[in-house]
Amino acid sequence: MLKIFQIVIDWSEVWALLIPISLLLIRKQPAVLKPVVFYVWIALVINLAIDMTWKFRTILPAAYNSNNYLYNLHSVIRFFLFSAFFIRLRQPFLTTVKKVIPFCFTAFMVINFGFYENFFDYWKLSSRLLSVEAILLLFYTLQYYLFKINDNVDVNIFNSDFWIVTGLGIYVTINFFIFLLYNELTIRMQHFAISLWNAHNISYVIFNLFIAKGFYESREQ
Repeated sequence: MLKIFQIVIDWSEVWALLIPISLLLIRKQPAVLKPVVFYVWIALVINLAIDMTWKFRTILPAAYNSNNYLYNLHSVIRFFLFSAFFIRLRQPFLTTVKKVIPFCFTAFMVINFGFYENFFDYWKLSSRLLSVEAILLLFYTLQYYLFKINDNVDVNIFNSDFWIVTGLGIYVTINFFIFLLYNELTIRMQHFAISLWNAHNISYVIFNLFIAKGFYESREQ
């Protein structure tokens, strides 16, 4: 039974995305949610490639049986699409900061992968990239709620962006320290690191459930 559960969790980065995608097939989403719509479709392709590479790593040529660069690619795409989502919300709060952050992230990537890390590193994903992405997305989620509080705006739980932002906030909060420490853990406590990734996968399922709720509560504009 535990083995079956582990298989389900191992593949959750793929099947979890089918939950919000099923909503996309029956409900057209408003323009403000388009970056999130693009994200779930692109993430499905990337995560399928990640898990297929992992599943067939023993029969793939040695040069192609690492999926670390795909995690890096997923991180970059997730950041830019969700930053676009927050900017599209047009909340009149820290507007300039929200628009500048993607440029700062781009500069970080150029410096980091130009001088310090290899984006296509065979042996490890970029903990630095994923943790920076997580902290910046956490900033976006916190400023979303601060705007609601400062302007005395009621948080409507039936509002689509509320559900999506909340799901994202849960995901990045849980995973920031996992991302930050993951490479060190794989070196010093490999079995623990592998088990810890289960927490990431479970949080990813929760994230997609919240996205699906957001899609469900949306109304075509």
